[in-house]
Amino acid sequence: MTRYDRLQTTFCGVKFENPVMLSSSPVSNTGEMVGRAFDAGFGGVVFKTIGVGREKIVHPGPRMAGYDYHSDRLVGLQNVEQISDRPMADNMADLSYLKKNWPEKVVVSSIMGFTKDEWRDLAKASEDVGADMLELNFSCPHMTVEGSGMKVSHAQALVGEFTAEVKKVTGLPVLAKLTPNITDITETARYAAEGGADGLTAINTVMAISGVGLDDYTPRPNVAGKGAMSGYSGPAVKPIGLRCVAQLAQADSLGLPVSGCGGIETWIDAAEYLLLGAGTLQITTGVIHYGYRIVEDILEGLDFFLAERGLHGLDQVVGKALPNLVPTDQFDLSSQGVADYDLDRCVGCGQCHIVCQDAGGQCLTWDDADRRPVMHEERCLGCMICSFVCPVATPPMITYRVVPGKPEILPPPSV
Repeated sequence: MTRYDRLQTTFCGVKFENPVMLSSSPVSNTGEMVGRAFDAGFGGVVFKTIGVGREKIVHPGPRMAGYDYHSDRLVGLQNVEQISDRPMADNMADLSYLKKNWPEKVVVSSIMGFTKDEWRDLAKASEDVGADMLELNFSCPHMTVEGSGMKVSHAQALVGEFTAEVKKVTGLPVLAKLTPNITDITETARYAAEGGADGLTAINTVMAISGVGLDDYTPRPNVAGKGAMSGYSGPAVKPIGLRCVAQLAQADSLGLPVSGCGGIETWIDAAEYLLLGAGTLQITTGVIHYGYRIVEDILEGLDFFLAERGLHGLDQVVGKALPNLVPTDQFDLSSQGVADYDLDRCVGCGQCHIVCQDAGGQCLTWDDADRRPVMHEERCLGCMICSFVCPVATPPMITYRVVPGKPEILPPPSV
């Protein structure tokens, strides 16, 4: 067994040496860039979305704005970048170049047309130059032309119509890339399935405003004094991505494999997506933050994750968390729990006491002499907000302890 044989997988009938791909974005804009990503270890690419060139694409500047939270840089990223501004012929030449020089890597052509003819032409051209799969971009939130990007997902019947048009002219596996900016992502997916989609990609970016300048009163990114609601990505959207992937994977009526993306930066992020049903993974913002080298840690971590558990392949983990994902009315309420403190490791900051008093069950009092919280277990709600603010997090100083048959918790003291 070679180093990462455990990570080989088959998705929509296409063999991947590992499930980690570049997503369709600035990080997959040219053949030269993608070639370096392949050399770094990425198993595939969804090339930056290609159009026929009917609409002149001009990217605004600046086209991105980073969202920082306290000292954490680039927790999120807002962008107003559109599909590729390069000629269709140049993009097709790059797809051919990639398959010729990295034949073992998977090359997915992301396409976007505005008419049925354009969708068919892009699909046929992609197949002719050697693409392994197609991804139909029904989800870009920045396109303003009717019948393009996210506007297709909002007019859901178009998803099925354009998918069907593509399937008429190609034998390649077809993925429909879906937007989270909709009430129920599974509804859009059903139209894609009816149109003949072989798989789904989720999610594209979340519509957002990452910030507003307090001096210029302009939402970010500030493009010559104007801002816009546009796509937001990065670690901050991972919970939304996980939710959408799980919804699609749990939809029995769909039965389609899912390529997961949204905030993947570490092998733990990758493993969580796999456990919730993703068969392959796509990354953009993590690369923007750290470069292509991010793939090294992800592959090594995933391989160790499998090896440590005596598992031999990704099929043994994909979707394994789904049986434990249930509606809230299926929770076992026969027992309750309380916060359990390791006071030998307490640093005496008092933050747990503050949040318990102001946002929890008021079950903690404070010992000024020892600078330690004092637990009154009969009032603990088991909400665990104290553990979220505790600075002693590795390993956690505050854990959840189940109390079988615990009587109903007393309400907090009234005024």
